Amino acid sequence: MRRSGEALSSPHLGSAAEPARADRSDWATLQRLFPYLWRYKFRVIAALVFMVGAKVANVGVPVLLKTLVDRMSIKPGDAAALLVVPVALLVGYGLLRLSTSLFTELRELVFAKATEGAARSISLEVFRHLHALSLRFHLERQTGGMTRDIERGTRGVHSLISYSLYSIVPTLIEVTLVLVVLGTKFDAWFVYITGFALVVYIGFTVAITEWRTQFRKTMNELDSKAQSHAVDSLLNYETVKYFNNEDFEAGRYDESLERYRKAAVKSQTTLSLLNAGQQALIAVSLVAMLYRATLGVVDGRMTLGDLVMVNAFMIQVYIPLGFLGVLYREIKQSLTDLDKMFVLLEKEREVRDADGARPLALADSTVRLEDVSFAYEPARPILKHVSFEIPAGKTVAVVGPSGSGKSTLARLLYRFYDVQQGRITIGGEDIRQVTQSSVRQAIGIVPQDTVLFNDTVEYNIAYGRPGASHDEVVEAARSARIHEFISATPKGYQTTVGERGLKLSGGEKQRVAIARTLLKNPPVVIFDEATSALDSANERAIQAELRSAAQNKTTLVIAHRLSTVVDAHEILVLENGVIVERGTHAQLLARQAKYAQMWNLQQSEAAPPL
Repeated sequence: MRRSGEALSSPHLGSAAEPARADRSDWATLQRLFPYLWRYKFRVIAALVFMVGAKVANVGVPVLLKTLVDRMSIKPGDAAALLVVPVALLVGYGLLRLSTSLFTELRELVFAKATEGAARSISLEVFRHLHALSLRFHLERQTGGMTRDIERGTRGVHSLISYSLYSIVPTLIEVTLVLVVLGTKFDAWFVYITGFALVVYIGFTVAITEWRTQFRKTMNELDSKAQSHAVDSLLNYETVKYFNNEDFEAGRYDESLERYRKAAVKSQTTLSLLNAGQQALIAVSLVAMLYRATLGVVDGRMTLGDLVMVNAFMIQVYIPLGFLGVLYREIKQSLTDLDKMFVLLEKEREVRDADGARPLALADSTVRLEDVSFAYEPARPILKHVSFEIPAGKTVAVVGPSGSGKSTLARLLYRFYDVQQGRITIGGEDIRQVTQSSVRQAIGIVPQDTVLFNDTVEYNIAYGRPGASHDEVVEAARSARIHEFISATPKGYQTTVGERGLKLSGGEKQRVAIARTLLKNPPVVIFDEATSALDSANERAIQAELRSAAQNKTTLVIAHRLSTVVDAHEILVLENGVIVERGTHAQLLARQAKYAQMWNLQQSEAAPPL
């Protein structure tokens, strides 16, 4: 479907960044890349030296070949000349050829560490930056297109260095050396013909390649859209099956592939035009140079060896130039792909550490929300002047209907977003004034929607505290009442859970999440509908473990089922982003208001039919 060597790119790294990217020149992108390479400056310099050596040896080959041809005018019977002169030249010719290859391999060997090191540094920086970006960015991203763009950007580092340092720069050095030799040994017409041909060739190549960019861009965008459709469909495999929409998804994917096919054919047509034009220009210039050299031989101004040397020079120069269109296109594409990664690196973090932020001191683990207001979008406020305190070692529960802002409290406490008004403190410290890492280290959460890594059960539990021993993992699993289930599987703790944990049931995933948090053992714990995926029997069994895990910890329980929060030290009823009631379970029932209505409704739903 795709021509070999045709790099692709995509617009999926964020439309907000596009204006900045449009304003940046290719040179500016190269300047961004240069510091990563300059960390290996001695290798860069050594590679350049080897590259020049390779080209000097390569240019020396036709010169030696000319001498060899001229010396072949040996008188019959002159055995000494036959044994000494041509054999020495032949050995020298072989050594020059060997030197060209040797210097080239030394260049690649020396520079490999710089290339791989630069690619590694940029990839790691992008990876870290992605994790540092806000939750809002990750909720809005298109995973398929973004991962494809990051893959291309990383590959672009290799391509850019390979095509520029290994192809373009050596060719320019060789062309310069050839022109110097032609200009000093022969008349200036050889330089004029070669120079004019190169200017026309490069101008034609750049013009056609720039024209082709529009077709390439369309093809790349369609490729990323097809990728996004495919990834989205596969991630929602069960939903596709539920609604029997395999044919619908295949048709949707095929539409994307068909649009890509048409764009790819158009791109290939323009590529063929470019290649044909390049070869025509090369043929004309070669004929002109050889005609001039032939006239020189006929007039006696040049030897037969000079004719051979000119022909060899032209072949050596035009063979790499024959790939100039591909090289130019790939360099432009690599610059575009690399720039997209740099644009991503420049994307501002919505939530970032304050200047001079220090780690959370954790003098105590009291959590306070003071007059907190928050909205994901200005027109739709979620929390309105919310204030409450979770004393150290106590449990506060927040209940209310869906959409009231309960889970938003957990996101704000984790500082996935910053509040627009008021403040949140832990141990009296505003979480905006301390490092995000220390805040998140102090908090453990069992989320409502548990997503696991596509790895073993042990890996997913140990993720709560990387480096924990197997015995500690088992103890956490026992506390979460999942050890027996794990032990009953053929591979035990080495059982893989599948992508997003889809091989486990909802209840099993939630118990793994509970074990993971128990293993982390943080001073502040959030249970966000922690037992929502469990049946009543398991819920009652784990509820005791959760109470044990919350003992002596500052605990925020976000719940829909009120039966899970009756033991909380304080219960807050949240409705439309406002706390409408607060008190203990008994106090709230006695008021016969919102909480009591919710309680009576859930009790009647739970009661067995008569």
